[in-house]
Amino acid sequence: MKIFDNHAHLDDEKFNIDRETIIKEISNEVEYLISAGYSLEGSKLATKLANKYDFIYATCGISPNDIPQTEEELWIMISEIKELAHENNKIVAIGEIGLDYYWNKENKELQKKAFIKQIELANELNLPIVIHTREAVMDTIEILKQNPVKNKGVFHCCPLNRELIKEALKMEFYISFAGPITFKNSKNADEIIEMVQNDRILIETDSPYLSPEPLRGKRNDPRNVKYIAQKIAKVKKMSVEEIAEITNKNARTIYNIKV
Repeated sequence: MKIFDNHAHLDDEKFNIDRETIIKEISNEVEYLISAGYSLEGSKLATKLANKYDFIYATCGISPNDIPQTEEELWIMISEIKELAHENNKIVAIGEIGLDYYWNKENKELQKKAFIKQIELANELNLPIVIHTREAVMDTIEILKQNPVKNKGVFHCCPLNRELIKEALKMEFYISFAGPITFKNSKNADEIIEMVQNDRILIETDSPYLSPEPLRGKRNDPRNVKYIAQKIAKVKKMSVEEIAEITNKNARTIYNIKV
């Protein structure tokens, strides 16, 4: 089964003790994965891993939870992200970027500036974006409408919010589902999955976080992306192999990965 985990954080410190071992084990079960940067240092490590392993690709960006305290520091970081991404064909998107009003309520305006600036960077580099949004749905949608993304992108670990899904699909973005759709308390997961047409759906682990059922509470890794595929297959009344094939093709399309 050729399966594609389109968002994992192999750069995360939770993999420091056994990163290389895990990557070797992953390669037996996952055809491709995206190691997603969310800070400057994390983006550098994600890029290093992508350059080392053929089946790994990377994104780089400054997430809303990792932006510095001042604009001056932020612009320096984004300029370094630009330098990192320039002419490196293993970097396939700018991200994760976006807004997070759950963890950070005091710097909303700086978050917005960082989001817009990195959209501009993605357009300059002819790349899609990977979006993180939490408790900031309306501002996220408004920024995307006012700052069109040339190569579109992905709502990663997309919140199960009907309005967000509807607007994202209108703007031709992809919707990526993670562990929360398998949780017993995700009451509207089935309805949301059904809203997303097959040519716009992606799967991810967001590992080492958000382990799916039946592994909640344990460290997540990209091999567990199969549980996300199983949940979607059940809702859409398709085989797991079909969902793996569809989401693999979709990921290669949005990230422009030629095989």
